[in-house]
Amino acid sequence: MTAFVGLDGFVDEILHVVDKRENAEVYQRLPTIAQLGARLSAAAGKSANVELVNQITKLGGNGPIMANALASFGLKVTYLGVLGYPSLHPVFHDFAKRAEVHSIADPGTTDALEFEDGKIMIGKHGTLKQVTWENIQARFGRDRFFEKFGGSNLVGFVNWTMLPYMSDLWESILKEICPMMKGPRRILFFDLADPEKRTREDILRALELIGKFEQYFDVILGLNEKEAHEVGEVFGLKAAAATPEALAELGLSIAGRLKAGTVVIHPVAYALAINQGKVSMVEGPFTPKPLITTGAGDHFNSGFCLGRLLGLDNWMSVLTGVTTSGYYVRTAQSPTMAQLAAMMMEPAQKT
Repeated sequence: MTAFVGLDGFVDEILHVVDKRENAEVYQRLPTIAQLGARLSAAAGKSANVELVNQITKLGGNGPIMANALASFGLKVTYLGVLGYPSLHPVFHDFAKRAEVHSIADPGTTDALEFEDGKIMIGKHGTLKQVTWENIQARFGRDRFFEKFGGSNLVGFVNWTMLPYMSDLWESILKEICPMMKGPRRILFFDLADPEKRTREDILRALELIGKFEQYFDVILGLNEKEAHEVGEVFGLKAAAATPEALAELGLSIAGRLKAGTVVIHPVAYALAINQGKVSMVEGPFTPKPLITTGAGDHFNSGFCLGRLLGLDNWMSVLTGVTTSGYYVRTAQSPTMAQLAAMMMEPAQKT
């Protein structure tokens, strides 16, 4: 199976915030976002020093993380994004051994402050402005793009929020590329990636374009819980309560407005998929103290798409998604197919 994924790219530093430092080697970590918020608020009108300790420097961006996970499953992956130009940034060298990698600009950078109750992503996105249809044609090639986009079993366009010209790019593809495609319908996956900072008009335009791709692909829109509420607000929708059932109802309403095939929503402890008016919900292998959380949603997306590529139904695809994510947050590694299958069997072995 083949996958063509893009179009972002980041160098991620995973960081802990120091609460108390005991000596040069030992410190106590600030465990929650609320505690950091209180410390910052207390510094208003004064000043404060916040120490960050690097845990790991790794490839980042929704696209590279998702593509790397798909490659770990054994898919033949082509990645197009911003990973260093004219040469790759060293953090992507191992990724380039597992996938066919092409880059049209330098990566962005992210400081990912991780806490026990979530994470804060501080990014520098200037180079992402170079992700345009014109640059893709000049530095990657129109014919090559048509070959990969028109022939891969799975196509993934992720991180719309941070790529300011992504909607323009989608519009060009819909006009210039899609009408020329032939062959069976394939899967096209979209991830908006926290659209809160974009305007309502921008988000509506993106959602309208996503719906238009359904004419040519089996479209999947992936959302985390926060993104689902933000998309709901754009459509004038609101969850009736903070429950899985209310989130499922919100997802059904979003799917009805979107006119795309499948909407997937993945909170931390469970996930659900909506297709043809039906909801498939699965509890995840939740862990209260994950080793890493940055990239967990991208791993869920890769696992869900794997299930759909294998012809599994939505319930089973959600299960492959939450298991892929669960493996990653425990190990900070993308699972192989064998590791994924073994973890999926664990609950059955314990009962």
